[in-house]
Amino acid sequence: MGDRAVAAPFDFTVIGSGPGGYVAAIRAAQLGLKTAVIEKDPLPGGTCLHVGCIPTKALLQAAEVLDGARTASRFGVRIPDAQLDLSALNAYKDKVVRSNAKGIQYLFKKNQITAIGGRGRLAGPGRIDVTAADGTTATIESRAIVLATGSRVRALPGIEFDGETIINSDDATKMPRVPASIVVLGAGAVGVEFASIYASYGSTVTIVELLPRLLPLEDPDLGAELQRAFQQRKIDVHVGTKVESVAVAADGVRIAASTAAGASLDLSAEVLLVAVGRAPNTDDLGLETVAAAAERGVVQVDASMQTAEPGLYAIGDIVPGPMLAHVASHEGIVAAEHAAGGSPEPIHYDKIPSCTYSHPEVASIGLSEEAARERGQDVAVGVFPFQAVGKAKILNDTLGFVKVVTDKQYDEIVGVHIIGPHATELIAEASTALSLEATAESLFQAVHAHPTLAEALGEAALAAHGRPIHF
Repeated sequence: MGDRAVAAPFDFTVIGSGPGGYVAAIRAAQLGLKTAVIEKDPLPGGTCLHVGCIPTKALLQAAEVLDGARTASRFGVRIPDAQLDLSALNAYKDKVVRSNAKGIQYLFKKNQITAIGGRGRLAGPGRIDVTAADGTTATIESRAIVLATGSRVRALPGIEFDGETIINSDDATKMPRVPASIVVLGAGAVGVEFASIYASYGSTVTIVELLPRLLPLEDPDLGAELQRAFQQRKIDVHVGTKVESVAVAADGVRIAASTAAGASLDLSAEVLLVAVGRAPNTDDLGLETVAAAAERGVVQVDASMQTAEPGLYAIGDIVPGPMLAHVASHEGIVAAEHAAGGSPEPIHYDKIPSCTYSHPEVASIGLSEEAARERGQDVAVGVFPFQAVGKAKILNDTLGFVKVVTDKQYDEIVGVHIIGPHATELIAEASTALSLEATAESLFQAVHAHPTLAEALGEAALAAHGRPIHF
């Protein structure tokens, strides 16, 4: 790169090429802005692509195939002695990641986006210092700048990651082996996904959560149903449980914990996976050189994703809101369109789908029944179980249900919550329904093909009116 400025100025420059950053860059380029992306890693894609969403779902897909092979005899298909080939699995996962990264590179080239390798740091309004891997530096000028630096795994005081005995979710996507036993600390989406993965791969799994239920941010009914499903899978679940200490031993870890009732709990395992959330990557980003405000590392933005510094935007895991890849992507589009002089529709954070790819899958959008009532809404609730759905019986996967929450005054759907087969795909219909401010009546008047899992959505909407047909 050399110690000189790089072909500046740009109209629009993004620091970070994750699902927020690269989408923002593409949209800006489509709008005619001279666009650059600064990325510190060798390939674009960010955490989501390299150690998050994509590799994790590849591991989950392998778990689903393995479980299916083991139970194939129920369908009259005999697959003797199905086993996991971890080296082949890792090769498959890495191929998926590389393919997606190359796809982003192609999109950069197609849209004439300048890719700049190095670590970007704000150097005042409209300026970015870039330090390359070889230590050389350059300064870039840009009319608009987007901070899209993502997040990192959060550690707990006194628990040090060593990558082998005490690991985080990044480590878990690069599994050199399947441990005989594992304790997963944290029962959010990441924790329950890895608990599900390791259980399918043959580990003895224990999951520990400080709060009273699995998936604490979801509707309580989903967490309760997931706990029942996990217990059926022989996953040991401890909710309302606090870890007091962790000690590394010759054969793994020893964990001392206490329950909400005050009882002591001693756990041991070959591996401890800590999955207690993520922290924004805003350290040493140069925020002090501009007027942008940050609270505990979280950058404050307006509805256009612009900070208090004109022309400086922030998106994704470093701003308030859900730390989800699809949220970052939409925030990137909003930032790009505003920087290009448009008036983009603000993001409605009450209508963001959330997906957990465990077995069973969990997905939701909108308000939980509990949250709707707390807002003073008079709600009607419809629940329909997958055990009454013909397609679920064909799949031999009848755990779970669809729950629809409506505001009685207008019959408007304010929340949909699903646990069961293909929940993360089924939530798309609910996302459209909430976006269009659909009523329960309009949802059940929309004809759902038979036999499909989606029939459960129509039936749950009918149930909100007290008249389900098949249950």
